Amino acid sequence: MDTLELLAHPVRLRVVHAMRGGRLLTTSQLCARIPDVSKATLYRHIDLLATEGVLEVAEERRVRGAVERRYRLRQDLAVIDPAMIESLSPDDHRRGFATAMAILLAEFNAYLDRDEADPVADLVGYRQHAIWLSRDELHDLISELRAAIAPRLANPSAPDRTQYLLSPILFPIESPPPPLDNSTNPETNTT
Repeated sequence: MDTLELLAHPVRLRVVHAMRGGRLLTTSQLCARIPDVSKATLYRHIDLLATEGVLEVAEERRVRGAVERRYRLRQDLAVIDPAMIESLSPDDHRRGFATAMAILLAEFNAYLDRDEADPVADLVGYRQHAIWLSRDELHDLISELRAAIAPRLANPSAPDRTQYLLSPILFPIESPPPPLDNSTNPETNTT
């Protein structure tokens, strides 16, 4: 199974999100983290991620006669590389976007269903901004966002840290204007 097919599933991608930050989690802990998915379904997806190498067994121990496995995420295998992104069709992008939106909705609902959920205290945000950017300004914005986000991706799980789901979404909402034709522009016409 290719990486895109493996990761472009809402349940599997939620497992990947839960494992980020160097966490070592058992299947039971993942079930507690993703309570809106049945245990049987979650076990099946964890097994597939482990079979494909995205999750690896970090340690095993015997618990009441059964083997309990703690998994870790293989960060290097949990990414979709730029070459694969370039090869995607419009329908692939539609499916990927739909998956991302399904995960956002599922994670947000799971958050709100927790007894201690407090969107104001937790600084929950879901803002949208329509901004005008040149191609250079767009590249600058993307670079600035990467510079702000990338160092934090390496943050390990810690008692004083809460895991947040950050989902930057960026796409043009109208077609760009046609390029100027310099031959009809009197300011640039030298003939």
